[in-house]
Amino acid sequence: MKPEIVLLERMMPQIEKALDDAYTVHYLPDTPSLAAVAPRVRAVVTGGGTGVPPDVMAALPELGLIAVNGIGTDAVDLREARRRNIHVTTTPGVLTDDVADMAIALLLAVSRGIVRADRYVRAGDWSTGAPIALGHRVSGKRMGIVGLGHVGRAIAHRAQAFGMQVAYNDVREIPDAGFAYHADLTDLARASDILVVAAAGGAGSRGIVNAGVLDALGRAGILVNVARGSVVDEDALVAALREGRLGGAGLDVFAHEPDVPAALLAMDNVVLQSHRASATVETRLAMGEMVLGNLAAFYAGSRLLSAVV
Repeated sequence: MKPEIVLLERMMPQIEKALDDAYTVHYLPDTPSLAAVAPRVRAVVTGGGTGVPPDVMAALPELGLIAVNGIGTDAVDLREARRRNIHVTTTPGVLTDDVADMAIALLLAVSRGIVRADRYVRAGDWSTGAPIALGHRVSGKRMGIVGLGHVGRAIAHRAQAFGMQVAYNDVREIPDAGFAYHADLTDLARASDILVVAAAGGAGSRGIVNAGVLDALGRAGILVNVARGSVVDEDALVAALREGRLGGAGLDVFAHEPDVPAALLAMDNVVLQSHRASATVETRLAMGEMVLGNLAAFYAGSRLLSAVV
């Protein structure tokens, strides 16, 4: 008999085939009754955005592993996992470069008006000589990074290639970072032309990029978020953009995904993505392989590859 697992978020076809080969996979919500299989399920595979809803965790009495296909754990009750001795794994490292690349892509798209110019060409406005607004230079600007973890550092190194001055905010100063540290996030925003959010989600970072931070970033400032929508006060962001108190935004994540505020859809100075910073074939396969490795190690009683809990 193959071990039975629950899959909460779809993965690459190759990875799902490997899961099907090794396990009996119950995909929610396709499984008619979780209660019927719950006593036999010891592992859940999920994504960072989906996590494990509390009712699902509570319904699995034998749960021993939550394998997250991503690096975010804010949608997993880690305290409850520790209480029940449930291991939690993520897929660190393999998605760092792609997320950092997306941050730079969003910054360039907003600053240079790439999406707006694409529409301009497709609509035939270029041939008519219709005016189009100039973009803004990225090279040499001041970038502030919120959260200097693996992704934050990768973004910083890319920014340096553009000749940018980099500074950061984190829960504490990182001695060997090599970048200027601002203990106060508002101070960092005031000293930046571009503010990139790369901080972990969760209660500790909820809404830290608030109206005061956005006002400090200013009328010409650009906000880029490739972390979690919860880190930014979304109402404050919409208001700042609508009122011209912020220059633009590049957003891969939102507070209530997949719902995006209607006001953002109509703004030419905003570039939107569907939480796909790590959405490359190469990275999704590497993430999936790490999930498979963690599952195999768990059922073999071996050391997990990337345990958080």
